[in-house]
Amino acid sequence: MDILNALAAFANFVLVPGLAYGSQLALGALGVTLVFGVLRFSNFAHGDTMAFGTAFAILITWWFQSMGISAGPLPTALLALPFAIAITAAFVLATDRVVYRFYRRQRAKPIILVIVSAGVMFVMNGLVRIIIGTSEQNFADGARMALNPADFKAWTGLAEPLAIKTTAVVSVVVAVACVALLFWFLQRTRTGKSMRAYSDNEDLALLSGINPDRVVAVTWIIAAALATIAGTLYGLDKSFRVFVYFGLLLPIFAAAIVGGLGSPLGAIVGGYIIAFSELIVTYAWRKIAAYVLPDSWLGDGLYQALSTDYKVAVSFVILIIVLLIKPTGIYGAK
Repeated sequence: MDILNALAAFANFVLVPGLAYGSQLALGALGVTLVFGVLRFSNFAHGDTMAFGTAFAILITWWFQSMGISAGPLPTALLALPFAIAITAAFVLATDRVVYRFYRRQRAKPIILVIVSAGVMFVMNGLVRIIIGTSEQNFADGARMALNPADFKAWTGLAEPLAIKTTAVVSVVVAVACVALLFWFLQRTRTGKSMRAYSDNEDLALLSGINPDRVVAVTWIIAAALATIAGTLYGLDKSFRVFVYFGLLLPIFAAAIVGGLGSPLGAIVGGYIIAFSELIVTYAWRKIAAYVLPDSWLGDGLYQALSTDYKVAVSFVILIIVLLIKPTGIYGAK
C-alpha cells in the first residue's frame, strides 16, 4: 500500500505537472524551431508573442464570460483561442512586412535578424503591458478538477489523494492534437512539403517554382498559432503575467536546442526533457521517500536538490551541457 501511495504522490507532484508543463514547452519550442528551420534565425520575440496571443485570449474570454458564453466544464479560453490566433497571426505578419522582410531581402546574416527580433521582443512586451497591464491575471473557468482527490481516496482507499487539474488534461490533449495536425500538414500537404523543401535548400526550392513569400507567411502564421496556444495553456495551468513569458524564453530555447534546432520532433522531446528535469531537480522528495523508506533513514532533509526559485537554472545548465557536448541536439543536423 505504501508503494501505491508513493506512486500516487509521484503522479500528483511530478508526472502530471511534468506532462502538462512539457506539453506547453513543446508547443513553444515547436514555434521556435519552425522559424529557425525555415527562416534561419532564432526568434527572441517568441516568448512575448506567446504573451501577446494570451493577452488577447484573456480579453476575448472575459468578453465571452460577460455574454454568458462558456465551454461547460472546459475553459472558455478554448473558445477564444481561434480569435486570439487570428489577431496574433495578423500582428506577426505585419511585423514581418514592416521589419523582417527588409533584412531578409538584404540577405542579412542570422545574427542581425536575432538582434532585430530582440528589438521586436521589447516592443511586443511594451504593447502587452499597455493592453492588459502587469498584474497577475487568472482566467481559468469551468471544472477545476478532472479527477477529484476526495473521490480518488474513496475509490482506492489510499492515504495519498491524486488531484488532476482540468487545465493539465487540456494542455496534454491540445498539445497532442496540435502536434499531430502539424506533422500531418508538413508531411502530407503541398504547402507543408514546400516549407520543408525551402528549409532544406532555399535556392533549389526557388528554382522549383516555390513561392518564398507564401512559405514565409505560412511559417509565421503557424508560429503565431503555436505561440498563442502554448501561452494560453500555460496561463490556464498557472496564471498570466507578462514578465513570466519573457522568462519562459530560456526553457523554450533550451528545449529546442536539446532536441535539435530545426527539428519538430526534437522540439517535442526537448520540451518534455526540460520540463521533467526542472521538476525532478526542484521537487522536495521527502513526501515520497516517507512512503518507501523507514522513518529512521529519513532525517530532517527535504531531499530537494534545488529550491524552486532556481528552476530556470536547471534549463540553463542543461542548455550549456548540450552546447558543449552535442551542439546539434538529439535530432539536429549539422
